[in-house]
Amino acid sequence: PESLPFFTYFHNFNVEQSHNHPLPSTMTISIGINGFGRIGRLVCRAAMKHDEATVVAVNDPFLTVDYAAYQFKYDSTHGIWDGEVSHEGDCLIVDGVKIKFFSERDPTKIPWGSVGAKTVCESTGVFTTEAKAKMHLDGGAERVIISAPSADAPMYVMGVNNTEYGGAKILSNASCTTNCLAPVAKVIHENFGIVEGLMTTIHAATATQMVVDGAAKGGKDWRAGRSSLNNLLPSSTGAAKAVGKVIPSLQGKLTGMAVRVPTPNVSLVDLTVRTEKGVSGEEMMKVLKEASETTMKGILGFTTDPVASQDFLTDKRSSIVDGSACIHLNDNFHKVIAWYDNEWGYSNRLVDLAVYISDK
Repeated sequence: PESLPFFTYFHNFNVEQSHNHPLPSTMTISIGINGFGRIGRLVCRAAMKHDEATVVAVNDPFLTVDYAAYQFKYDSTHGIWDGEVSHEGDCLIVDGVKIKFFSERDPTKIPWGSVGAKTVCESTGVFTTEAKAKMHLDGGAERVIISAPSADAPMYVMGVNNTEYGGAKILSNASCTTNCLAPVAKVIHENFGIVEGLMTTIHAATATQMVVDGAAKGGKDWRAGRSSLNNLLPSSTGAAKAVGKVIPSLQGKLTGMAVRVPTPNVSLVDLTVRTEKGVSGEEMMKVLKEASETTMKGILGFTTDPVASQDFLTDKRSSIVDGSACIHLNDNFHKVIAWYDNEWGYSNRLVDLAVYISDK
């Protein structure tokens, strides 16, 4: 987000302005990252490319600094970093910027304050409750954004409910699927009303899955123990229900499931809804397209090209409606298809959220 004078911009966030009319930045926020896995590394990449953000520290007790530099530079999905990456002492160096590297297991012992990290991205997948994430404040952080759904921390989705942020020190960026689904649901609900809906996400494989058959982590979801290389795996997801937390008027009206597929990245949301108002498929597509060009620009996209998943690799947008893939049974029953880069789009939204809340 970069466009208006600092106070005016953050006071009146506008998605179109933030992504398409950049002006010189008036400040840069300092981010710390706890957990340098898939999302941690990509949040780091996104922040280093953002005009109003930078990364000052990373904590990961399971990596050495030289291995962290290697993992940041080389990425099998998103390619080699298009700049310089090295390390010196206890610092990563990215395009000349030194990033302090810590190796603490206890969040209370990470000295975020010593390097000026105001906002921490909590991306270990372990400290997802408010009480656990709050431990980062002991080290000098002022705010913590959890890169996953949280059982009790407030969730915010950019372009959907970010303007309702009220100063919480611990918050969640929801999930990648909620970030795809919520903008689409918001536009449909505000224009036509959603009576009820079911969502399926055709989701790329993630690091939680097994390469070959093995014991499912936790032992509860037996399908999760099957190989991700040669199976379609039905799975549970709370992404649709979570939309009710960011759009309260949809509470109890949406639920969904996932099907994990053997691709490394880019996923698809299949949302089937019954609407209150009758609307033709053509009119619904027109409204979604208009939103993608105005109020939701940079967050929501729209295409009618005959696209495939790889066409959205490293796409920064949260959700791209595929107008040519949507179908409509009648004026009150519609299936809407939307693509999303479940890694890169999500990581960029987390950085956007960090920038947005920085003066609140």
